[in-house]
Amino acid sequence: MADTQVAIVGSGLAGLNAARLLHRSGVGFLLLEARDRPGGRILTVDEAGRLADDGFDLGPSWFWPEMQSAIGELVAELALPAFAQHAEGDAIFERASREAPHRFSGFQQEPQSMRLVGGSAALVRALIKDLPADRLHFRARVTRMRLMERCVELAVDHAEGRHGIVRAEHVIVTLPPRLLEATVRFEPAQEPQTLRRWRETPTWMAPHAKVFAIYDRPFWRHAGFSGTAQSLVGPMAEIHDATTASGRAALFGFVGISPQQRASLDEAAIVTACVEQFARIFGQDAANPHATLYKDWASDPSTATPLDWISAGHPHGGTENWISGPWQTRLILAGSETSVVYAGYLAGAIHASRLAAARLTSRWSAHPNAP
Repeated sequence: MADTQVAIVGSGLAGLNAARLLHRSGVGFLLLEARDRPGGRILTVDEAGRLADDGFDLGPSWFWPEMQSAIGELVAELALPAFAQHAEGDAIFERASREAPHRFSGFQQEPQSMRLVGGSAALVRALIKDLPADRLHFRARVTRMRLMERCVELAVDHAEGRHGIVRAEHVIVTLPPRLLEATVRFEPAQEPQTLRRWRETPTWMAPHAKVFAIYDRPFWRHAGFSGTAQSLVGPMAEIHDATTASGRAALFGFVGISPQQRASLDEAAIVTACVEQFARIFGQDAANPHATLYKDWASDPSTATPLDWISAGHPHGGTENWISGPWQTRLILAGSETSVVYAGYLAGAIHASRLAAARLTSRWSAHPNAP
C-alpha cells in the first residue's frame, strides 16, 4: 500500500504549485525537499543574508506578465502586488578598461520587467500558506527511486542521519534534469537516451553568481542613472537597480567570471572587485555600501552539478517526452527546465506544474480506483 498518491520532489515554484493544485483537487501528496526551506532557487534575503519578507532576490527577480500569461495569472490569483523594474535614466556601457564608461540615454523596456513587492519569495509564501504542514518535509533528500508493481519506492535521507522510505503511486520531480541524473539512482535504470537528455539540459541559474551592494539611498537615480550597465571589463557583466518596493536602495550585478575561476578566488576579493566596479561606473558614492550580498549558485549542491561549471546555456524545454521506458506511467518531470514554454523562467515552472497536476487529477477523475 502506498503512503501517498503523489510524492513531489522539490519545493521550488513548480513543486509548491503542483502541491497546491493537487491539494485543491483532493489528491493526497507528500512534498520532499532537500533544503531546509521552501523556494528552491527563489531566495529573498535581508542585508544580513537572512530569509526576509522584504528583501533582495539572490535568485530570480523579474517576470513578464504581458509576455508570460501563466505567471501573470498566478500573481493575479494570489493577489500579489507588483511593481516595474526601475529603468528611468541613463544606462552605462563599459567597452574597455582603458576607456571611461560610456553613458547612453535610457530606453523604454518592452516588455516591461516586473518585480513582486517583498521579493520573489512572496510567491513561495502565498503558495505554501494553505498547504498542510504535515505533508511538507524539509531536509529530506531523495537518493533512490525503485519502480514497484503498484507504486514507486523512494529512499529518503532525513536530517540527523535518519533514513526513510516513502511509497507513492506517482512521483512528480521538479528538480532540474541534470541535478536529478546526478543525485538520484533509479531501479530499473533510466534508458541511456533519457539520461543523456537530462545531462545535456542546462540548469537555469546554476552557472551564475550575483553580487548586491546596499546603500542608504539610490544616489544613482538622483544623478540621472537608471542603474543599468553592461560591461566587457568586469568583473560584473550586467548590472541593475535592485531597490525594493519599500525603498531599500541597492544595486546588483551578475558576475562575469566563470564558475571555475570563482572557485579559485576568495569570495571577499570578488565582492571587493565588484564594489570597485560599482564605484567606477556610478561614482564614489557607490564605493561604500553599508552591506553586500553574494550568492554563487554554481557552489550550491542543491542547484548545480560539476557539469554546470563547463556546460552553461539556457534550457530549451520542448515537447519531447522527458521519460521513456517503464517509468513513463509513474514518473513526471515538471521543473522549469522541462516546460514546453518559457523553459528556465518562473513562468515555465508554473506551466510545467500545471500540466503535471492536471495529468494526475484527470487520471484519478477518470479512474478513481486506479493505482
